[in-house]
Amino acid sequence: MNGRKRPSPALVIAVLALFVSLSGTAVAAGVVPLAKRALSADKAKQADNAKKLEGQTAAAIVAKAAQSPGPASSAAGLVTVKQGADSVTANSGRELVIACDGGKKVVSGGFASDGDVIAFDSRPMSDVAWGIYLLNVGDGNAGVTLYAVCLG
Repeated sequence: MNGRKRPSPALVIAVLALFVSLSGTAVAAGVVPLAKRALSADKAKQADNAKKLEGQTAAAIVAKAAQSPGPASSAAGLVTVKQGADSVTANSGRELVIACDGGKKVVSGGFASDGDVIAFDSRPMSDVAWGIYLLNVGDGNAGVTLYAVCLG
C-alpha cells in the first residue's frame, strides 16, 4: 500500500487560485473579454424578456397574477385550523385529542390554556388526529383550547 495520500479537492483549488492570483494582469487581460461577451448575452436575454412583458408595468403584472389561480392561492384554501375546548382538573394530567374534519389530514397541533398547564407530549395520533398530554400543576381546573392544523 502506498503511504502517500492524494491532495484534497479543496487544496487543489486553493493552489490553482494562488497561481492565478500570482500571474497578475496577464490572466486578467484574457478574462475581461470573456466577461464582456457574457454581459452582452445577459443584456440580450433581458431584452427578450422585456418583449414578453409587452410594456406592462410591475403593478399590472402583479394584479394579473393575483387574478389567476396558482399554487400559492390554491394552497391557502387547503389549510384549516380546527379548535376544540376542554379542561384539565387541578393537580392532574391527561391526554387530550383533537381530530380534523372528514377527508382532511392533520399536520400540526397545539394548545392554549388559562391555567398552570404544562405539555409533556404533542404528536400525531393518526393521519387525522393530534394528541397532547397536559399536566395541570395549579390548584384549580384549567380551561384548555386545542388546535389542529388540517390539510385537505
